[in-house]
Amino acid sequence: MLIDSHCHLDYPDFAEERDAIVQRARDAGIVRMVTISTHVRRFDDIRAIADAYDDVFCSVGTHPHNADQELDVTADDLVRLAEGAKVVAIGEAGLDYYYDKAPRDAQAEGFRRHIEAARRTGLPLVIHARDADEDMIAILTEETRGKGAFPFILHCFSSGRALAEAGVALGGYVSFSGILTFKNSQAIRDIARDVPADRLLVETDAPFLAPPPHRGKRNEPAYVKNTAQVLADVRGVTLEEIGRTTTENFYRLFAKVPRHDA
Repeated sequence: MLIDSHCHLDYPDFAEERDAIVQRARDAGIVRMVTISTHVRRFDDIRAIADAYDDVFCSVGTHPHNADQELDVTADDLVRLAEGAKVVAIGEAGLDYYYDKAPRDAQAEGFRRHIEAARRTGLPLVIHARDADEDMIAILTEETRGKGAFPFILHCFSSGRALAEAGVALGGYVSFSGILTFKNSQAIRDIARDVPADRLLVETDAPFLAPPPHRGKRNEPAYVKNTAQVLADVRGVTLEEIGRTTTENFYRLFAKVPRHDA
């Protein structure tokens, strides 16, 4: 029993067989999936996918790559759009200095609006952070200590130990994707070993980052089990224990999601 806390079921990679992909996830014991927004202007499509399946939920937000395209989206807009029953998170938003597809000031401005929306709604903010550790720590610290705590998750974690530790210290969660399983990711595995058990989640970020034995192919929610197995191995526990731990953590953080029938 596992949960894919972050996937992108609206992407074209899934359009022709979305029903089959959701069913394969169910068959693999994946009891909940959250399909994540990257464009508020495409939110209707995201919400329609969540509405089509009892076990699929969604977020609303603007990816940092698209931050400069949606600076007209306010925190009020995000709060309003998050009112639907299937909308269980804000984001993904954050900072990406690796690709730098949007100006950094636009990324930061959009990120702070999403933080405000998360604080006001109580929904977790799904945070994208790449090659921006210092600025990410600074903004999270300033916002949390200056304006008040808000729930958040550092998704698809591939950053340094300092960001993981700062995120946990500020009340956040850390989610690991297929990156955890890659040969050159020992530093990420070392961080995953040390994150407190009550702050761990797993995800696919599908259709990206497929873990072995699917490496190089399209990822999908069913494969979260492969990442969870590596996480279990790293922490010296069973897959079943990782399933119980990450599922309980998911429901604690994504509190709007109804629990599945045991």
